[in-house]
Amino acid sequence: MGALGKLFRTTAFKLTLAYLTVFALFAFFLLGYFAFNTQRLFTEQVTEVVNAEVAGLTEQFNSGGIRRLTLIIEARSRRPGSSLYLVTSPSGDGLAGNVGSLPTGVLDKPGWTETVYRRIEESETSELHRALVRVSQLPGGFKLLVGRDLEERDRLYNVVLDAGKWSAAAVIFLGLLGGFFVARRVLRRVDAMTETTRTIMGGDLSERLPVGGSGDELDRLAHNLNEMLDRIEALMGGLKEVSDNIAHDLKTPLTRMRNRAEEALRSSHNEADYRAALETTIDESDSLIKTFNALLMIARAEAGQARGNMVEFDAAEAARSIGELYEPLAEEQGLTLEVSAPAAVTLHGNRELISQALANLVDNAIKYAAPMAKANGKPSEVLVTATLENDRVLLSVSDRGPGIPEADRSRAVERFVRLEQSRSVPGSGLGLSLTAAVAHLHGGELRLEDNAPGLRATLILPRFGPQTQGLPERRDLTQSPVGKQ
Repeated sequence: MGALGKLFRTTAFKLTLAYLTVFALFAFFLLGYFAFNTQRLFTEQVTEVVNAEVAGLTEQFNSGGIRRLTLIIEARSRRPGSSLYLVTSPSGDGLAGNVGSLPTGVLDKPGWTETVYRRIEESETSELHRALVRVSQLPGGFKLLVGRDLEERDRLYNVVLDAGKWSAAAVIFLGLLGGFFVARRVLRRVDAMTETTRTIMGGDLSERLPVGGSGDELDRLAHNLNEMLDRIEALMGGLKEVSDNIAHDLKTPLTRMRNRAEEALRSSHNEADYRAALETTIDESDSLIKTFNALLMIARAEAGQARGNMVEFDAAEAARSIGELYEPLAEEQGLTLEVSAPAAVTLHGNRELISQALANLVDNAIKYAAPMAKANGKPSEVLVTATLENDRVLLSVSDRGPGIPEADRSRAVERFVRLEQSRSVPGSGLGLSLTAAVAHLHGGELRLEDNAPGLRATLILPRFGPQTQGLPERRDLTQSPVGKQ
């Protein structure tokens, strides 16, 4: 298809033709209405003038007879721009007037007639004129014809008609020219978008649709599509990162599990040795299953698949339940676990995921605060709070552990990332990644702050659930960035 064919097939050009057709029809209707009413107004003025003259001439005939009438008509006929006059005898002979010839039968029909005529001074070969005349029957068989020439009306009608033709031609020409320009401009931008999409489909997800800066519908479409591409690129990057992390971080436990099984086959000599090897393999398998479950939950949360299970529940009661669950573990580690949630805090969200996210924060706090407490030889406190601030629910976990250096917080939520102080503590590096994904799912954020000493992790969620327009993008907080221990 040629460039001109593509141009004519564009929606912009078709819309221009449609609007041009509608506008042309409206213009023709308006022009016809104007011409018709102009003609009607002229005709009404002619009839008013003729009726007045007929009334006056009839009155003169009634008072002075046919002689006075003929004298008056002769005088009026000689005036420049006069009306048309004709008085005939009962036998049909002309007695006075300026009308030389009429079609046969015109004088036989009293009333109004639109007819052709010649003036009395014109020859038989001259051009006929059009006129609107009124024929009146006078006493004694005399007939009176009074009329007006319609040349002025026809001239005005032709002027309007010519103006309409030229206006229509100008409108059509300018409309087609404007449609060509608009369609070409739109087609150029669409072709640019098409080339960009082909590059993206070729695998280059860093390309973005061009934005003209005019703020029109194409710019809004390109802006929204670019945001979608940003999201797709982030998801694809996350998928690649997860694949790489799985290949690197899960290879070690799988290799270790295989080596232990091989060692058990080679060196075990009794049932107790085989049982111990199997128990160790089961523990390793459970750890791997937990890791894969955490990855699955993160993927579901980031994809928004868990939004359909959102209900209203008491976040304070959920915090107290988590506290009761982890209190024995905290006591074993020499810690004091306290929950501060005195009032009901209604929250709309996925209770299972929010409880899991809060449990991850509590588990991290116990895990990393316990060594500090044992080293100091005195109990350390882990505080869980659930409060309502405006339309946001704040679920906070504070500890007295080593905390997270500010420089490490921006990468702490990445999957399988474990900081230096975490190397001696069992874990997969997915706890805070899941918590951040849950916060993102609910349109909230995970904020980490210095507890001086220790860490205060706060899950900030909108009370009435995520916005219906879509999930907000993750923010890289500068003063209190998201992170994990």
